[in-house]
Amino acid sequence: MGNRHISLKDLARELNISISTVSRALKDHPDISQAMKEKVKKLATERNYTPNPLAMGLLKQETRMIGIVVPDLVTHFYASIISGIESVAKENGYFAVIASSNESIIKEKESIENLLKARVEGLIVCMSRETNTTDHFEMLVSRDIPLVMFDRVCLSDKISAVIADNANASQKIVEHFYSKGYRRIAYVSGPENLSISKERMNGYRAGIKACGLTPDENLVENCDLTFESAKTAMNRLLQLPDPPDAVYGINDTVAFGLMKAIKEAGLKIPDDIGVVGFTDEFHSVVVSPALTSVTHPTFKMGQQIAQLFFKRLTGSQTETRIVKTQLIERESSNKS
Repeated sequence: MGNRHISLKDLARELNISISTVSRALKDHPDISQAMKEKVKKLATERNYTPNPLAMGLLKQETRMIGIVVPDLVTHFYASIISGIESVAKENGYFAVIASSNESIIKEKESIENLLKARVEGLIVCMSRETNTTDHFEMLVSRDIPLVMFDRVCLSDKISAVIADNANASQKIVEHFYSKGYRRIAYVSGPENLSISKERMNGYRAGIKACGLTPDENLVENCDLTFESAKTAMNRLLQLPDPPDAVYGINDTVAFGLMKAIKEAGLKIPDDIGVVGFTDEFHSVVVSPALTSVTHPTFKMGQQIAQLFFKRLTGSQTETRIVKTQLIERESSNKS
């Protein structure tokens, strides 16, 4: 039989008895003779038989699997959150099946469909940057499939979610720039359909107001969250008659693109232009100068996401949890 998993069917065939007899013998059913129980258990030991948890779960209409869909599997932000989810899942006897949307709405929908076919008991999702419709999430809600979203979320009245204090964190970035002497503060946001874009934009505008600065829509740019599109956005800002002396990127990948464009223009960070990012990826301390960024308690965030998932699994009401972030000051926003 090689190295493949030994099944009840294999044991039954070898002993020339029914699968049900093998199953009952292994469970010490009183209808099975002691001699047959010993015979079945002896063969099971010899063949290294172990129960198939998926098959057992299907019999009970449960698989103890959670489907997770994230925009990518490389970013530390998502990897750490997944680790937090898995820690709570393990405590509850569940395991995660993870898929990446690769920032594609088509791939996101395919991943959800495939995970459902694999019989996951529910889903945890962070939307792709392309996701501008909610029909696939509405479908999950209508079918009463447990669903929790995080970071990039939608349908907050119907779907439980864990998000960062985006608006507050964004406002603190502007106030940080102001305290360091910057006055022309720009913001490079992401796709307008994403919740994080809207929330962080609200915080940016609140920060401009709180600092008594004059709002200037010319200082607001959008990108598609890629390094190259962030460079393009920064180049547009640098071409303004009165360019910014500080810029904040919606995430660290965007911030790295901003830094690249600034350096290619022959300008110095932070003396000519200060830069701040969001998510505090590992590379924040590797780039030069080190990037000031907003950090999330990602592992704990993952734990809270899983906790909400298990609450939804037992029929609890929809709930949104907001986690606090922290601005980590480094050289990129501290001009001399």
